[in-house]
Amino acid sequence: MKIYIGTDHAGYVLKEKLVSTLKAQGHEVFDEGAYSYNETDDYPDFVSKVARAVSEDEHDSTKVRGIILGGTGQGEAIVANRFPHVRAIVYYGKSTPVVEDESGILARSRAHNDANVLSLGARYFTEEDMMEIVNFWLNAPYSGDERHIRRLKKIDNIKID
Repeated sequence: MKIYIGTDHAGYVLKEKLVSTLKAQGHEVFDEGAYSYNETDDYPDFVSKVARAVSEDEHDSTKVRGIILGGTGQGEAIVANRFPHVRAIVYYGKSTPVVEDESGILARSRAHNDANVLSLGARYFTEEDMMEIVNFWLNAPYSGDERHIRRLKKIDNIKID
């Protein structure tokens, strides 16, 4: 899978580990920054690169995804969701274990919403938790049910003047 990843200083350390782990798993990973720790950097600079790449790439979430990190993940998701075809979700909770959570937030974000960007609050997760969450989300399928397809088309057709 092609995965775009970006963060500001708050998620820098976790992003570095995430990039190397996902590459080792065989994913094609695009690191959109931050490329060094700088406590005065701004998340929109990096998150917008991820969102733009996901927005402009194939609109097939089985092939392309984005992962964004920040202090809380909230502002990052707000930025990402400004781009067409991006469906970013914020995840805070961690079921124990997350891999058994077939009806939870992560599973439904994929099954119902075909979420293609995962936003995580780096201040809330250990490296181990983050990897468990990311791997579950990357492997969770989109249902393709007619009602979900219909709803996603309606979202894509919303025009704001």
